[in-house]
Amino acid sequence: MQRRPSHQKLVVTEGFEANTQGTLNDIAVREFHDALNRDEEMAFAVAAIMALTAVIKRSSATTLMGVSKELADAAQALQRVNPTNISLKAGCELFLRYTTRTSALELQDIEKAKARLIERGLHFAETSTRARQTIAELGSRFIRSNCTVLTHGYSRVVLRLLQQAFSSGLQFSVIVTEGRPDGTGITMAKKLDVENIPVTLVLDSCVGYIMDKVDMVLTGADAVVENGGIINKLGTYGIALAAQAASKPFYVAAESYKFARLYPLGQADLPEERKPLDVGPMLPPRTNVINPSRDYTPPQCISLLVTDLGVLTPAAVSDELIQLYL
Repeated sequence: MQRRPSHQKLVVTEGFEANTQGTLNDIAVREFHDALNRDEEMAFAVAAIMALTAVIKRSSATTLMGVSKELADAAQALQRVNPTNISLKAGCELFLRYTTRTSALELQDIEKAKARLIERGLHFAETSTRARQTIAELGSRFIRSNCTVLTHGYSRVVLRLLQQAFSSGLQFSVIVTEGRPDGTGITMAKKLDVENIPVTLVLDSCVGYIMDKVDMVLTGADAVVENGGIINKLGTYGIALAAQAASKPFYVAAESYKFARLYPLGQADLPEERKPLDVGPMLPPRTNVINPSRDYTPPQCISLLVTDLGVLTPAAVSDELIQLYL
């Protein structure tokens, strides 16, 4: 997770009144980083929602159109912090839709209108924060006693779901992929071990080999796209294909603030993001290395999506997106 270097932190006193968009954008970015620093489990989208609510509190605009412009500009500033983070962009877009779709727009008193917008912003942040627990309660019902769950890399919502199932008294085991190139599966394995959940770590390339020993696959998602497919950590698509070939269910746990207005037709349509990859000193100098950080899994490979809006089929995602963005 990206962090703002401490020497770049902005200092804003409680009595400070923002009077330029540049200052408001700085406040938004500072609030965003502060939220992430306060809680390592904080999602980028939720941190952005909190930051944008802070912008409304600091706004000196005298019209709702002015407030909307400030929010849109601040959202752009937040997205520049991590331009390839899809859930951050989706969270900003959802917040802007949620706050402006309110009766506050009909109020003549600008301060009352701002107060209503702040109230809605705080409610949206609270609802988004509860999303993982809602998903855990819904998704834990899919875990059966003595089953084996395969997951890929590290996902906070998947971890919460597995914790919920284990705390209810269910006995099961988890197989975690290593999650190259950043080794996030090792993080997941450590956290599961702390919970006393039996866990086995395997190489990413071992998925086909161990699929016969698996009862279900459960992954998170960086984004849920319009056709019900997902964008997630590189290797997810390969796991989904292996699960499909072995007739094993492939479930996705994802918060609704990750629903994105994207419609990829293939891997080439994804926003490009790369992570450092160490292939060792023996690689010939003229050898090209391809190291995308994520891939696209089409809806036909997904059995169900467990979200805070309910358990959805991939086909139902487009309807939910319409409701979210109307």
